[in-house]
Amino acid sequence: MKLLLKVLVGAVAAACSISACSPFGVINSLAHSDDVIVSAGISYGSHEKQRLDIYRPVWMEGPLPTVLFFYGGSWKRGSREKYAFVGHTLARQGFVVVVSDYRLYPEVLFPAFVHDGALAIAWITENIVKYGGINKNIHLMGHSAGAHIAALLVLDDEYLGKFNLADDTLGRWVGLSGPYAFYPSKVHSVKDVFAGASDNRARPIARVGLGAPDALLIHGGQDTAVSPENSVALAERMNEIGNRAFALTYEGIGHGMTVASLTFPFTGLASTLKDAVFFLKTGKYPKVNVDLKDISK
Repeated sequence: MKLLLKVLVGAVAAACSISACSPFGVINSLAHSDDVIVSAGISYGSHEKQRLDIYRPVWMEGPLPTVLFFYGGSWKRGSREKYAFVGHTLARQGFVVVVSDYRLYPEVLFPAFVHDGALAIAWITENIVKYGGINKNIHLMGHSAGAHIAALLVLDDEYLGKFNLADDTLGRWVGLSGPYAFYPSKVHSVKDVFAGASDNRARPIARVGLGAPDALLIHGGQDTAVSPENSVALAERMNEIGNRAFALTYEGIGHGMTVASLTFPFTGLASTLKDAVFFLKTGKYPKVNVDLKDISK
């Protein structure tokens, strides 16, 4: 089965290469569903990058849990439109999904993009009810740089504290391939993004305190961009303090596939969708086959 999936994925990639199309365009086209209502380009702030899109299932009869997703891109690039597949996929699973833009380097430096994430959360608490979402226990999800933003939002009171939000504002959070334990000053490609900030202020693992929301930290074992040790180390630190966290490593999976596998045709390559949805809906960690995956509790 996995061989067939790899052939299909290869065919998609080849077709995209031949036609010079965007891989995001192909994925979003495959993920698009008429069962999902999209409200696009909503402002949560005054800057042009402070925009978000909301996805919700057409069949919803009452309020649904809300998920806020942050994309990756080394804090330098990315757009919410490219991650429409995340919104469509999770909305079909019974969530109201918010995919948010945020300001990027070189226009801003750390921690401006984390403050944007906090502003988006504050907007959600005041407005998501109009779109059928529940405005408390808001779940966060992010990939790569977006997972770093989500981690700081749940672990460091600096960002949400100024909004005087309710204690139950945040729910659970899922991190995909996040750089939680890296030292920004030692990474040449991104050190300018964090210029002027101490490493420990930018390291989620250094901001862990008691009372953090439960976390599921998913990583690819073949990730050469962000070591899977980041997820293992953060989970261990969170559990040491007295929180609940679970690091899950998919063997044979690289950096981008942890988010791509949320949707067809990649869902068979990694169980990100099944594992993340199960955790967000139940608060329970996925049961795994230890022969296929590494686990850290």
